[in-house]
Amino acid sequence: MESGCAAVDVCYLTSGSARAAIVIAEGPDFAAVCAEWTAEVSIQAPYSPGQFFRRELPPLRAVLAGAGRLRLIVVDGYVDLDPGGRPGLGAYVHQEFAVPVIGVAKTAFRTATHAIEVSRGGSARPLFVTAAGIPLAEAASLVRAMAGRYRLPDALRRADALARGVVSSS
Repeated sequence: MESGCAAVDVCYLTSGSARAAIVIAEGPDFAAVCAEWTAEVSIQAPYSPGQFFRRELPPLRAVLAGAGRLRLIVVDGYVDLDPGGRPGLGAYVHQEFAVPVIGVAKTAFRTATHAIEVSRGGSARPLFVTAAGIPLAEAASLVRAMAGRYRLPDALRRADALARGVVSSS
């Protein structure tokens, strides 16, 4: 896939490994999904507060390895954790893969006061959008426009389900 957009998620398994999932679409609205797959890797780094990216990056590297050149990656979580730019998972993904990254978090993080709240699907609970390599307002608009009638865009819902193994990949 040349120049697609990817939504990714990671699930930690009881076996001690992690399964990452990817959903690739032609455009940032994720209306036309082209491919999806998972990758499972052994977890090397223990959980350490503030170092979440050390556990998440290896499975994301594995699942993104077959994606070809991307023009956007959407992660479940924050890009940065405060207005000063303290890096979250998305910042590390942006740094490593050198493409714009949009972070879509389901819960508020107390220091992420810069995140734009996005309401979707008639839900009273907003999503919290952060970004790197793309203006924050544009990232929020893209999340509003992503396919799906629920609070969480379909591509992220699908990546989550694939990572958890509740559906099989195509």
